[in-house]
Amino acid sequence: MLVHCKTILDNYLFLAQSDTTVGLLSKDSGAVFRAKKRDKAKKLIIEVCSFNELKKHVRVYEKHKRFIRRSKKNTFIYKDQAFRVVKDEAHLKFLKRFNFMYSSSANISGEDFDFVKMYDVVDAIYEDNRGLKQQTPSRIYRVFKNRLVRYR
Repeated sequence: MLVHCKTILDNYLFLAQSDTTVGLLSKDSGAVFRAKKRDKAKKLIIEVCSFNELKKHVRVYEKHKRFIRRSKKNTFIYKDQAFRVVKDEAHLKFLKRFNFMYSSSANISGEDFDFVKMYDVVDAIYEDNRGLKQQTPSRIYRVFKNRLVRYR
């Protein structure tokens, strides 16, 4: 029986260095929630590999297109869902295989990053030349039709 490799990887929970900090990434949002022991009422970030991929998920207002397209390490909240267009080449190399993935920082909710704890819950670790290290999180903006409001 032939199994398509992409299908298997879609269900994996990855530990990887994102463009901002160490993250848990998966095409399955439930896997990220279970690993973080996080309340499902809190939303996850959807990382997308390109501006065109973002437009498949949300309507990008004309007024904000240029800022969003050029921004790095910024997360944008549309209604109740957060998105980040990844620009970092090292992370983009990984993300392009999936087009988009659900993402969250790699820690149990309310705790700092602990490699040993995360090693036990992930299916695979993707480590590039940057290694895995906790860094500053992205800036967060809420998108309204006529304005952007910075939260963090």
